[in-house]
Amino acid sequence: METEKLYQLFRQHPVVTTDSRRCPQGAMFFALRGENFDGNRYAEKALEAGCAVAVVDNPAVARDGRYVVVKDALAALQQLAHYHREQMPGKMIIQITGTNGKTTTKELVAAVLREIAPVQWTQGNLNNHIGVPLTLLTLQDDDGFGIIETGANHPGEIAALSRIVNPDMGLVTNVGRAHLEGFGSFEGVKRTKAELYDYIRENGKIGIFLNASDGNLTEMAGELPAVRYGLTGTPGAEIWGEVVACTPFVRFRYRQEHTAWQTVETHLIGAYNIHNLMAAVAVGMQFGVPFSLINKALSEYRPHNNRSEFRDTGRNRLIIDAYNANPTSMAAALDNFRQIRAERKMLILGDMRELGKESEAEHRHVVEKIRETEAETVWLVGENFACTQSDYRLFRDVEEVEQELRAHPIEGRTILIKGSNGTGLFRLPDSL
Repeated sequence: METEKLYQLFRQHPVVTTDSRRCPQGAMFFALRGENFDGNRYAEKALEAGCAVAVVDNPAVARDGRYVVVKDALAALQQLAHYHREQMPGKMIIQITGTNGKTTTKELVAAVLREIAPVQWTQGNLNNHIGVPLTLLTLQDDDGFGIIETGANHPGEIAALSRIVNPDMGLVTNVGRAHLEGFGSFEGVKRTKAELYDYIRENGKIGIFLNASDGNLTEMAGELPAVRYGLTGTPGAEIWGEVVACTPFVRFRYRQEHTAWQTVETHLIGAYNIHNLMAAVAVGMQFGVPFSLINKALSEYRPHNNRSEFRDTGRNRLIIDAYNANPTSMAAALDNFRQIRAERKMLILGDMRELGKESEAEHRHVVEKIRETEAETVWLVGENFACTQSDYRLFRDVEEVEQELRAHPIEGRTILIKGSNGTGLFRLPDSL
């Protein structure tokens, strides 16, 4: 079926799902395929659960007029999302990518822009070839902005997602040593993140938001039109910011030339968040959000999903950053933990995944850096840390940690919990 015709169905049924377990009444179900599943097998179940239309790519399952047969259900979903975005040229679409901080930056940018207009933005981490089109399809006629997060672990992915999103402006938070198994090297990471800049450049878009304090990003951006922000004193920056305190939440201030300093008390943990906060400030200022509303949005934002989250359980004070981990973000978290003034500091660190041949060396670097934090107790979790032959206490997996906590509860500590999502350390706060 042609995309235009599929779009007419979408306008009648403007809610899309790919999960037969979550079928809002009257929704469109897209039967996607994966390595271990075939959505075509669940199309009938989706219709029985309330979906009005099932888009399938196996003609054998189509039993009546509620089924729409396409050549490739995923391609149809992506083309439909792109087409929907093209029907809304008045929307300002900002695409965000980067090694670290892209989800927090996306949340902060959305919070700021919601002060002046309706916004649709990527929910959770739906930043891949499926999540991006699903986000685009949530755009409403009265939305002023769409904030689309895009992630990648292989070359070419950001370029492909950019073609679907067709952003007006782009923002790369940073480039770091992550997914090295897929990218091959740090240079591979840079080239892939730069695909967003390439799209903006090659398609004559408005420009980018650029952290001018980051030499890698400045080099990658070249002469692209840019709204430049950075730390105080950064050459070429139009908007400056600096951390005032971390007690433990970040207090920062920012200003533009000929304006007074604006000081904001946030609910974010970690001085490294200054770059994410300044990105949101730059976006807000570009679109005319008053300082008072920028400050309100950033001060009221509370992190969730185990990202830069502070939690006092009554037994311990937790810094929870257990959604993701790579050498760059791990180093930043340890640097921040070193600066925190607290008695009885403890680290619970999980493996960093997808580092390929660099894994053992990168985990050894973490072990060396731990000594700078003055942590009284250190627990390392996972097979990659086990390979470092560290003197610190090693645990095979999160289940083993949970068993230890049940047998010997911990109290009175300030604890940093950080590791790749696959290590499952996000389960630990309930035991601490």
